[in-house]
Amino acid sequence: MKPNTLDRKDIQAEFKWNFNHIYPNWESWQSDFDILKKEVDEIKAMQGSLGKSADNLLAAFLKHDKIEKQSYKIYAYPALQKSTDNRDNTVQAKLQEVMQFFAIMQTATSWMAPELMEIPKETWQEWFVQMPDLEPYRFGLENINRQKAHILSKDKERLLSYFSPTAGTAANTYTSLTTADVQFPEIELESGEKLKLTHGNYAHLLNISKVRSDRKKAAEAFYPLYANQKNTIASLYKGICDKDFAFAQARNFNTSLEAKLEKNNISPSVYTNLIETVGDNTEALKKYHALRAKYLKLTGDYHAYDSRLTLVDFDKKYDWEEAKKMVLASVKPLGEEYVSKYKTALENGWIDVFENDGKSSGAYSMGVYGVHPFILMNYNETQDHVFTLAHEMGHSLHTIFSEENQPFATHDYTIFVAEVASTFNERLLLDYMLEKSTDKLEKISLLQQSIENITGTFFIQTMFADFELQAHQTIEQGQALTAEKLTAICEELDKKYYGEEVFTRDQDNIFWARIPHFYRSPFYVYQYATSFAASASLYAQVKEGLKNGDSKPLENYLNLLRSGGNDYPVEQLKKAGADLTQSETIQAVIHQLSDLVDALEEALED
Repeated sequence: MKPNTLDRKDIQAEFKWNFNHIYPNWESWQSDFDILKKEVDEIKAMQGSLGKSADNLLAAFLKHDKIEKQSYKIYAYPALQKSTDNRDNTVQAKLQEVMQFFAIMQTATSWMAPELMEIPKETWQEWFVQMPDLEPYRFGLENINRQKAHILSKDKERLLSYFSPTAGTAANTYTSLTTADVQFPEIELESGEKLKLTHGNYAHLLNISKVRSDRKKAAEAFYPLYANQKNTIASLYKGICDKDFAFAQARNFNTSLEAKLEKNNISPSVYTNLIETVGDNTEALKKYHALRAKYLKLTGDYHAYDSRLTLVDFDKKYDWEEAKKMVLASVKPLGEEYVSKYKTALENGWIDVFENDGKSSGAYSMGVYGVHPFILMNYNETQDHVFTLAHEMGHSLHTIFSEENQPFATHDYTIFVAEVASTFNERLLLDYMLEKSTDKLEKISLLQQSIENITGTFFIQTMFADFELQAHQTIEQGQALTAEKLTAICEELDKKYYGEEVFTRDQDNIFWARIPHFYRSPFYVYQYATSFAASASLYAQVKEGLKNGDSKPLENYLNLLRSGGNDYPVEQLKKAGADLTQSETIQAVIHQLSDLVDALEEALED
């Protein structure tokens, strides 16, 4: 059953995270935190010793691993609790203490990369032969050597580390401004019911409400949450772009984009080819919304608040127990080992299920090394949220497979690969539900869900990536980045992707102000699109393989999940069977959307 309250204390324990899996209490957390501080002092004392012997090098790596492992728990304990209630000042203070210490820790270890680079390659290659225990660190050392031009001297690295505490200030301020400090408006629906427009309630209303006046009223009430603070938010975003470019220049990069991609050895051409290819092929996206407008009898009066509404009167509710059964059944093709781990993740306090006052919006999966992943949901019983659960479970199982099959040094997979597993699981769920459904309306609803998976994960995220590139380029060219400029970029992109004929636009487009990733993780969202393309390719191969009795594509996919971060992400995907350096991989998703829109058009005509 779903709790009928938004007060967290009244939500049953089975629907909430069990923080005891990390620490039983704050005293235990503090004890480990104190130990961690001593460990950091000890690694500082190792400075100057790495190049003297293989034993010294291994000792430093092991000490660094110990610090990093403990840091996962020290950070997660307050960070996860903050997500459940952003108004809790005590927890916020604990998290701030952790972040301040992490800045100190970064300074204390800033000497390591420059010192590692001073060791001749021939020397450490010989040490790897002499001491097999060093082998887990080979890829990391090779990667550091590859980035020599962007790693500074010890003194400069130390100087740069002093600015770390300021790097997240704008993002943290944005989060506080749009979650903890926000006063959500309340509207009265046509039915007479009053509704507080939290992030979750607003999205839910636009998805399911057949009463257009309610959707319009909600959009008009929600828009000022960002519009009334647009200059403040724009100032925060400018600060983030300034910070990105400053750090890029400090490390001898020409652009912020180059700096963000270099760590994972990704060519900027992968990014620019994506936005150019998708931006030049938006016909199917425009056709989809024109079809929606026609079917809803809104041609000439089709607004953004109409673009999420389900096309058919299929508003089935999926309670939490049903959602769990569906997502579990959908992953059966991935084998017994996967299913067993999946079931464990669903049933043991790993998921915080329902929305409550002060809780962070959206959904995520956070891996806590040595414990397990924690999934944040704001479950509202819609079909969309069933798919969100499948998505986050994909991340969590990826984390589990990586941690179990990789040494700590290479357990952490990159963001570039991360969204492959999540979107793969969404596709599994879609096919499972389409196969099981006997209801024509449900099938139309699922077809719409499939289309919106592509538009939301592939097209819109590419549009967002285009925005981020243009915004950062504005700073890099020495131009002003104001609310007006940001809005102008958004409006041009809106017309490029959706056309000028379908939508009626009576408000400024300020999507720049409401997308948290722009503030928390710049140049993140393009990876949703590249991962979706890779995932679609791998899914087709696995499906075809299972159909023909060939298990190799499935094993290649599971090996990708097991591989953690043991190679550069583009190479990992190539090994699994998806080559993102080829435009055909991107084009395939565009063709897939076109076919689905045609199928939806036919189904609606029936």
